[in-house]
Order: sequence, then structure tokens, then C-alpha cells
Amino acid sequence: MRKLLALSIAIVISSQAFSQFRLGVFGGVANYHGDLQERVFQNAKGAFGLTGTFTLSERFNLRAALTFGKLAGADSLSKQPELRARNLNFQSRITEFSLLGEYNFFNLDQIRWTPYVFTGVALFHYNPYTNTATNQQVYLQPLTTEGQGLQGYPSQPYNLTQFAIPFGAGIKYAVSDKIQLGLETGLRKTFTDYLDDVSTTYADANDLLAQRGQLSVDLAYRGDELPNGDVNYPAKGLTRGGAKFKDYYYFSGLHLTFKLGNGEGRNKSGTGCPTVF
Repeated sequence: MRKLLALSIAIVISSQAFSQFRLGVFGGVANYHGDLQERVFQNAKGAFGLTGTFTLSERFNLRAALTFGKLAGADSLSKQPELRARNLNFQSRITEFSLLGEYNFFNLDQIRWTPYVFTGVALFHYNPYTNTATNQQVYLQPLTTEGQGLQGYPSQPYNLTQFAIPFGAGIKYAVSDKIQLGLETGLRKTFTDYLDDVSTTYADANDLLAQRGQLSVDLAYRGDELPNGDVNYPAKGLTRGGAKFKDYYYFSGLHLTFKLGNGEGRNKSGTGCPTVF
């Protein structure tokens, strides 16, 4: 009898927990802010994600997400002549796992929509690359284009897997008791300035040539590829990027979630559906 009672309690608890869980998909765009990007959405690329959200209370949710996207930037799109003359560019696929706390300002069991905010922690992987003048795809980190890790240079090659702090906001609409649709933007504060492989100063061309090869020299400065561009490689120590601020990346788009189980809403009408105002 006690075993049957314990089993019944376990089933009830499991069913209740199951009804508090939502599966979701995210679709939108990815972008970044750094040395090769001046304007929001200038180089926006597609992003896609899968999410799982657990309802902790009427206002608080815990969300786990796996998101895939692509980042890109190019001096050719800059309004500043000196940056266009530098002629650098990059792309990078990005994979992120995040764990977020989410706060709804309104109770979606009482009203169909609510603003919401979120923050948490994320682990992401990136790997910046570019295409050469002959359209060969080359990953940039092994070339240490700013002398990272070379003898006589203080910095070390940057890690391709790092932590970030996500934070953002959105507006959510309850299509039904089971389906919710959110429009959101989430920024990621990183602790690296090398999402785009550009941060500090030019390394000496001879040092790069001797220790990393001609390709490193060619991709550290690309002004010579432009018609009438300056063919002279910049002197060691001249500014290549701005190291004062770290890079950001962000995802913007729609987040659609579907509630599992048959849990009812908590509105006073008892219908299990949000009240329309």
C-alpha cells in the first residue's frame, strides 16, 4: 500500500513538472560589434536555436538554449577611408550553449502578452576565417596576425571557446495556453577582442614571415589588394584595431515555445486559457 502511495505521488509530481516544461525553437539573425563592424545589422547573418524552458513561478523561467549562427564584418563597408584602406574582413560560425533566467513583467495566465528580460551565462565556440585574393578559405587564429605567441610579443593566441554574459529583452504573446511567441534581442558580452581577429597593433612583417609564413603577412594587412591601394605593409606597432573595448555578438529574432503536458493556466476563469484584455 505504501509503495502504491509513493508511486502515485511520484507520478503526480512528475506530471506536474512535465507540464511546467516548454520546448522551443529560435529563428532570426546573428551579428557582432567590433573592429570590422560600424552599424547595427550591417552584416547580419542567419541564426537558429533549440530551447527548453522550465517554469519556476508565474513570472520566472529558466531557459537552456543551443544556438547556431554566423558572424561577419568587412572594412569595405566602412564609412571611414582609413578603415577601407586597411581592407580586412572575416566570417565565423558560432555555436553557443546558454543558461538564462527569464523574468516576465506580467502573468501570461492572466493577460496574453508581456515584456520580459533575461540574463545568464553562455559558453560559445567561434573560429574566424577569411578568403584570400584567390578565394581560398583560411582560418586566422593559427596565423597569429598580430604576433600572438611569437618571440618578442607579450600576447598569446586567443582561445576559440570562451564564456560570455548574455542579457536582453523581448515581448511575448500567448497564442494559446500551450503556445507562446516572443520577439527578442539578446546581446552577449564577451571577454575577448578577437571575434574578428583584430585587436591591437601590427606585428613586424619579417617576424610573421619567419615564424608563420607569407600567408600570415598577406592577411594581416590587405590594403595592397585594393586598386591603387598602399602596397607598403604598416610599421610594427601602428594601430591595427582598438583593444579598449571587447567585442559583442548578439542574436535577434522570434522564439516559439510549446508547452508539454496538460497543465492548466492559473487565471481566475479556470478555463486554462489566458484572459483577453
